[in-house]
Amino acid sequence: MSEFQFHQSICNEIYEKRPFEEVCRSIRGIGYTGIEISPFTLAERPADITAAQRKHYRDVISSEGLQFVGLHWLMVSPPGLHVTTPDRTLRERSWRHIVELIDLCADVGDSGVMVFGSPKQRCTTAGASRDEATANYIEGLAGVAAHAQQRAVTILVEALPIGQCDVINTLAEAASVVKQIDSPSVRTMFDTHNAVDEAEPHAVLVDRYFDVIRHVHINEMDGRHPGTGSYDFRPVFEMLRKRGYKHWISLEAFDFTAGAEKIAADSLRYIQKEIASLTA
Repeated sequence: MSEFQFHQSICNEIYEKRPFEEVCRSIRGIGYTGIEISPFTLAERPADITAAQRKHYRDVISSEGLQFVGLHWLMVSPPGLHVTTPDRTLRERSWRHIVELIDLCADVGDSGVMVFGSPKQRCTTAGASRDEATANYIEGLAGVAAHAQQRAVTILVEALPIGQCDVINTLAEAASVVKQIDSPSVRTMFDTHNAVDEAEPHAVLVDRYFDVIRHVHINEMDGRHPGTGSYDFRPVFEMLRKRGYKHWISLEAFDFTAGAEKIAADSLRYIQKEIASLTA
């Protein structure tokens, strides 16, 4: 049995529209120690969240015994944004939204991450080529990196499968973007569900890119919660343990049918069992 301790968090959107205090209390009661927030669950626009509300969210997280992990699903709202479009005016407006999210992230908790997936808002559009869209993404991300560093926020370039998006599809491509921007505030992450198109074993990829992996999302390959499918989490966990991973492992489920508490509790128990089964 492994003595290595993983830090486990959960993404809040599985609780849908339930009160934030109730969500935090449930998450901690089930056994998680971190919460990862989808900003659209708080408001349509980050600028609409007042300073008092931000302090309230921070205080609730702390009072319920949780730590703030960061933000994900960054561009679900407001509608119409796109960060790689050839339309410079729209692109600049979209990157201003990211700047507002950086400030929200920093205000709600310390040293948070921002998982930058957002397939519909970063894929090629309006006749742009994949290379052009990628260049626009890199330009925009480089433009907000200094502000993220100033606010102690780390933006994570998330590789997405080709079925979702055609810009940055592999961990190798994500790591290349990190290298090009060359900022401590820009890193990448690993997501079991989104690694479906990777050709190599996932543990091999985690090992190779470990130095730029700042966060891990877990779910089954079909998006359901861990334990409902056939994904073998142990090789990835074993590699993370071997490399001394100190950051969060966060549950992100896309199928909410079973209900928030059951998804959260069943997933945590299953993952704890998988971790306990690792070789000493």
